[in-house]
Amino acid sequence: MIMLGIILGIIILLIIITISYQNRFVKLHERVKNSWSQIEVQLQKRLDLIPNLVETVKGYATHEKETLEKVTSARTRYMSAGTVDEKMAANGEISGLLSRLMVVSEQYPDLKANVNFLELQKELKDIESKIGFARQFYNDTVTSYNQSIKMIPGSIFAGIFNFREEPLFKATEGANEAPKVKFN
Repeated sequence: MIMLGIILGIIILLIIITISYQNRFVKLHERVKNSWSQIEVQLQKRLDLIPNLVETVKGYATHEKETLEKVTSARTRYMSAGTVDEKMAANGEISGLLSRLMVVSEQYPDLKANVNFLELQKELKDIESKIGFARQFYNDTVTSYNQSIKMIPGSIFAGIFNFREEPLFKATEGANEAPKVKFN
């Protein structure tokens, strides 16, 4: 009778531990999804800003047609991206192109004085700052989640419940280099 009680106690303890880990992983994974959603909200604001920015620059910087087309094309790629990795890659491209566009705008005094452009530039700077904070929060959340599914005994339960590692938001290649601007 005592042996049956011990076995039953062990089974109940294992069920409680299993449920606890399952709930922990679900909670952490939902945090990851939420933090990615916060990035997407800011990225969408930036995407919504791009057509106005392109149109404003187009009127002044006629020699930058290629850059403007690349910005528009990158925006389209982001909007059609299906996975987080594809969205991260397209976002990196957009960031680089927008940086280049801002550097190019410095060569056009009339554009720099345009009230609409100045407002768009200010709004873009604000959005970029929010994107930076959202990325940091996302990476912190993903790191916590990934650690919990890799550490023992969590890794055992993560394998049973099919929880997989999530990607970190990384800087794009060349992000530490200044954009190169060439005028004809």
